[in-house]
Amino acid sequence: MTGDKLLTIPEVLADLGVPESTFYRWRQCKKGPRAIKLPNGSVRIRMSEYLRWLSSREETE
Repeated sequence: MTGDKLLTIPEVLADLGVPESTFYRWRQCKKGPRAIKLPNGSVRIRMSEYLRWLSSREETE
């Protein structure tokens, strides 16, 4: 294990400031950050993956 913090969906939503429906639409369209689905059905996102995904969204001039 890498020690990478696992974020919950509510943590990601709070950071992004987007509605849950928007986040799940992004996931459905494969435009959201890669996630881990746990055996109990919960979804987690590695902090490193979240930061990589955010970085890839940066606009260039």
